[in-house]
Amino acid sequence: MGRVVVFGSFVVDLMSRTPHLPVPGETVKGSVFKMGPGGKGFNQGVAAHKAGAEVSMVTKLGKDSFADVALDTMHTLGMDTSHIFQTEEAETGSALIMVEEKSSQNEIVVVLGACSRITDAEVESLSDLLSGAEYLLTQLETNVSAVEKLVEMAKERGVKVILNTAPVQPISDQLLSRVDLITPNEVEAETLSGIAVTDEENAGRAADWFFQKGVKAVMITLGGRGVYIATREKRGMLPAFRVDAVDTTGAGDAFNGGLVTALAEGKDLWEAAIFASALAALSVQRIGTTPSMPVRAEIDAFLQEHREEQHD
Repeated sequence: MGRVVVFGSFVVDLMSRTPHLPVPGETVKGSVFKMGPGGKGFNQGVAAHKAGAEVSMVTKLGKDSFADVALDTMHTLGMDTSHIFQTEEAETGSALIMVEEKSSQNEIVVVLGACSRITDAEVESLSDLLSGAEYLLTQLETNVSAVEKLVEMAKERGVKVILNTAPVQPISDQLLSRVDLITPNEVEAETLSGIAVTDEENAGRAADWFFQKGVKAVMITLGGRGVYIATREKRGMLPAFRVDAVDTTGAGDAFNGGLVTALAEGKDLWEAAIFASALAALSVQRIGTTPSMPVRAEIDAFLQEHREEQHD
């Protein structure tokens, strides 16, 4: 298995569940409160680690009590903390999450803090780490300047780059041209390409837009409908596994963590997407983000149990 570098955000999730999401000015009594580790980068790193990947997690924390949430979680899970940056000049990131109990829909406010201030010097210090890696998985929840620099370094070293385009924001053609696999959801795909991904045909048009920018492969996640997969040789829909979702927060992160794990094990794009879909399906049946990520034995058992769904 190839080594995986996951570069991205860490925030402490402050999650409450409520009968309905409040409108402006309304106070709603919640039923559950949980505090725990989160952030798109950290969620994806933990998902990959628990799924069996050899992961080096890179993020940036403040020097405060919220930083301990990240470090304690990594120590408990047996993850390498040697590439975690810290600063006294910014607080550790946080996210305020409200989840509606009946629909599992959510509203989130993220304050990124330290992980939005990753410096060029810190990125350059990762040179040796990248040299020993097969895959780099990153997102857009840190400062994009750091992402751009790291992706450039990765390409120089022959590392395959997976870009999860969340939270969506403008990105340069130069960055896109260095991406091996891009994983937007339908909203992100439309924001970047200008093409509304309403069906499989339009998903294909959006994929073609990414191909024109130099991206080698595209996976557009479509929630409960599944994932649209496209390379220049082959394209099509992979249906989602049918499960009862309890909390969809972090489902995309679960998918991306599973995806890079399976690819690092040598699975092809379609096999990897099935593995990633299984990981995501397990995660949405549990409350939370990082804590909801399943271990490898659970993923393998789920795939065995749901084998027939992969070929519907």
